[in-house]
Amino acid sequence: MRVAINGFGRIGRAVFRIMSHRDDMDVVAINDLYDPRMLAYLLKYDTVMGPFTRPIDYTDDALMIDGKRVRLTQERDPATLPWKQQEIDLVIEATGVFRTREKIQRHLEAGAGRVILTVPPKDEVDAIVVLGVNDDVLCPTHRIVSNASCTTNCLAPVAKVLNDSFGIERGFMTTVHAYTNDQRLADVPHKDHRRARAAALNIIPTTTGAARAVGKVLPVLAGKLDGMAVRVPVPDGSVVDLVVELGRETSAEEINAAMAEAAAGPLRDVLEYTEEERVSSDIIGNPHSSIFDALST
Repeated sequence: MRVAINGFGRIGRAVFRIMSHRDDMDVVAINDLYDPRMLAYLLKYDTVMGPFTRPIDYTDDALMIDGKRVRLTQERDPATLPWKQQEIDLVIEATGVFRTREKIQRHLEAGAGRVILTVPPKDEVDAIVVLGVNDDVLCPTHRIVSNASCTTNCLAPVAKVLNDSFGIERGFMTTVHAYTNDQRLADVPHKDHRRARAAALNIIPTTTGAARAVGKVLPVLAGKLDGMAVRVPVPDGSVVDLVVELGRETSAEEINAAMAEAAAGPLRDVLEYTEEERVSSDIIGNPHSSIFDALST
């Protein structure tokens, strides 16, 4: 599959790193407004993920990865991108800017086969999918699909197991979330006053739609979950604290057993079960959507 990445920020580079280890996907194009030298540098050296292990070089219009050429463009409008010429099967839309169907559609107009959005959409797309939870809804006619948010991907598998095993009457989650590049390093103006404050020096209460979004991938839970977010001074590794009223009496041991069974079975590679004393830095690079901390049940 021939893949293009639109937006080579933290998410775009993480996707590139993952796909560089896969034989069934070939990233052949990247669109980003920054110059090739900067893109090569930020791919090669990553403060959180560590150095990229393959040789990297660049030209005026390409990254050279282990001798393989990945074409670079600097287009602001997706409709002007050379996706048809490059026979792009799939675009990873990772800018965080194009979140409406009208804007995402421009990739298709440029000749791309399909688009995966790395953030929640602002209006209707063909599907919002969380792996292990509702990926069975995908069908060949879907051309614009959202992968929801990182918090929804963490929360939804756990909520699914709880609801399948015990029933969820209602719940509230708090995500203790690593800071993101939407925040400010120093006190600098931002449309959200709290996000205007220094991200690495403050605990910052903010909003999140992740809990309500679970209802979009698990309709049986629509309207039953809500939540809030707290941004904290770590660069990666976040925690979801979920409190629920279940449909029947149970115990911590029974809940943990249900999670362990799901992690070893239908949610294998999506949900990880652990009884180790882990902290946030221990999960950096972990490929699972959710790591269930059984010691905290």
